[in-house]
Amino acid sequence: MTGAGAAGLRTGRVVVVGASLAGLRAAEALRDEGFTGDLTLIGEEPHAPYDRPPLSKAVLTGRLACDHIELPRIRDIGARWLLGTPATGLDVPGRRVELADGRQLAYDRLVIATGTRARRWPVEAGGGLAGVHVLRAREDAERLRGALAAGPRRVLVVGGGFTGGEVASACRELGLPVTVTQRSAAPLAGALGGVIGRAAADWYREAGVDLRLNTTVEALEGDSAGRLRRAVLSDGTAMPVEVAVIATGAVANTEWLAGSGLAADHRGVVSRGDCRAVADCGSTAEDIYVAGDVARWPHLLFPGQLLRLDHWDNALAQARTAAHNLTRDPGERRDHRPLPAFWSQQFGRYLKSVGVPAVADQVAVTQGALDQRRFVAAYGLKGRLVGVVAVDSPRVLDGYAALIEARAPFPPRLGATDGPDRLDPVDADFPGRDAAGVPQQDIHPPSAPAPAQTAHR
Repeated sequence: MTGAGAAGLRTGRVVVVGASLAGLRAAEALRDEGFTGDLTLIGEEPHAPYDRPPLSKAVLTGRLACDHIELPRIRDIGARWLLGTPATGLDVPGRRVELADGRQLAYDRLVIATGTRARRWPVEAGGGLAGVHVLRAREDAERLRGALAAGPRRVLVVGGGFTGGEVASACRELGLPVTVTQRSAAPLAGALGGVIGRAAADWYREAGVDLRLNTTVEALEGDSAGRLRRAVLSDGTAMPVEVAVIATGAVANTEWLAGSGLAADHRGVVSRGDCRAVADCGSTAEDIYVAGDVARWPHLLFPGQLLRLDHWDNALAQARTAAHNLTRDPGERRDHRPLPAFWSQQFGRYLKSVGVPAVADQVAVTQGALDQRRFVAAYGLKGRLVGVVAVDSPRVLDGYAALIEARAPFPPRLGATDGPDRLDPVDADFPGRDAAGVPQQDIHPPSAPAPAQTAHR
């Protein structure tokens, strides 16, 4: 790195749009990398950055209050904070961020870390009724916690992904009757495939969940006061419910980028492996970086896919990569390539994954058995190991992670003492594949985060 280049890249004005995990850690990493210039963080929410994973777990059950989930500050970043001030536009040629209060904020380099939000239920189908909830922000969790504490006669959870499963698990822990509707033939099928999803269905039923598979909600209906009272399902059922939780996925917060010329839509902002944003025309948008849940980027281990990882550990690592590259000359930049990992706790089970199971075409149980409390399943794509899921067996994953990074063949030959006599790979049974087994959209693995030293558990 040249002295002049280093000095120029470590001064000036950097604006970080998004003041959650990725934005905060990017700002801290910038200071760690020697950036001494003007630093501004813009956040739509009025709160200081907080940890989202507890919202669907400890907060809902009342074990943890939202006042105790603020993210720890690693260092003093000497930044200007604009909280409760959404960004509404981006002028790339003029290097200005437009704010909801009419101000325009100039920058020399920009970090986009605006994350995602929960997909909401259509208002015309009952989404505006009192009692219909989503779960993404602190206020969402506080409202839902209050609704559950009131003791509703039945809770409806729309969607059997990880958030839906964790909400349903919290409801059962609170002793509340809960129904979960899932569009596909198994919960977790979009993230882990039907084989593991069918095993997860047993967890739901053992916990007393009324699980409705291959079922959608046609309408949510209310009383004259606008309170939720009934759900009409595609299986012909009309059931009384007082609380409904919409857990049908996440949408990237990219509306403020409309007209900016960046390649951005509801799926996220496209970026290079080094976190630099991509323009609509396919060229690199210099001096604009993307980090966290809002980013769609290529990973060398999973060619042909743009990954959007709604993972705690990915947001942390990508923020650091973006900060490093923002303060370096081109020859000093590095690609963002950590192995994805996530975890979830539901119905008394601890599930952890490494790699990207969602790209796989086959799966094989390599340790334990699906009808046992503990098992490990390996995922393969065209004869290569690409992901592993462990249930109540988290300590074994380090070895599998090394095999994924080494591009080991699938199925892996482990010789595990608790493994089956013969590995029997089967179709992973992911919904939404074409006749050749190819995903019909970019891969968006689940949103549960991987634990880290600073995590709450």
